Amino acid sequence: MTEPAITSTANPRIRSAARLRERSARGASGLTLVDGAREIGRALAAGVEVVELFACLEQAGSDYARSALALAAAAGIEPVTVSSGVLARLAYGDRSDGVVAVARVPPTDLERLSLPADPFVVVVESIEKPGNLGAILRSADGAGVDALIAADPLADVFSPNAIRASLGTIFAVPIAVATTAATLAWLRSWDIAPVVARVDGSTLYEAAVLTGPIAIVLGNEARGLADPWSGPGIVAVRLPMLGLADSLNVSAAAAILLYEARRQRGG
Repeated sequence: MTEPAITSTANPRIRSAARLRERSARGASGLTLVDGAREIGRALAAGVEVVELFACLEQAGSDYARSALALAAAAGIEPVTVSSGVLARLAYGDRSDGVVAVARVPPTDLERLSLPADPFVVVVESIEKPGNLGAILRSADGAGVDALIAADPLADVFSPNAIRASLGTIFAVPIAVATTAATLAWLRSWDIAPVVARVDGSTLYEAAVLTGPIAIVLGNEARGLADPWSGPGIVAVRLPMLGLADSLNVSAAAAILLYEARRQRGG
């Protein structure tokens, strides 16, 4: 077996990559860590720029890992071989697939979004937990959503945890980041009707019309949606809560609403 090229966590390339665990370093560099073979493969398949690829070959034996390395080779990316200890410095948790990548964060300008006729959009406002954002992206990908807009996000949209929680679907769903005001103006410019999830919504979700150009809008885990998401032209829906809790986790609510919209819009 080939000896790893890097065996020390003090190596400058490893230290530079490890700093991308910090939000400030990601923001300053425009780079992020992609941890996991499936996630890296999906990033490469989507044309995301992989700046550096670290591989512990003795751990990269899964089908996903072999596929990711093959995609990297086809793109002319030579992996930097590292020891298991070095990879552990970069990977998150103990679910290592033997590969970790440094990738450039894709553009997130609202104006770059291109929608089909009859668009189906999801908006998440001030989402705080990367895991929730990643889970919503998985549902958005599965339900065939045309775009996701993160309005005034508190979570770093392309954080390693969000990427991992999305299983790499974050690279398949067109994403934009904007203020709430800009998001509302953009929806109006596309004649997209906001359907907002509120615990006091006047309409049960299954009674709402979720066909046509719509945006399913979900709010912060603790505070819900801000005041601008109310008023004329905005439909407020609720999920029935028959137990002690007054609401579901935002990612669970998103899954229910997105798949109800998919049911109404046709499979």
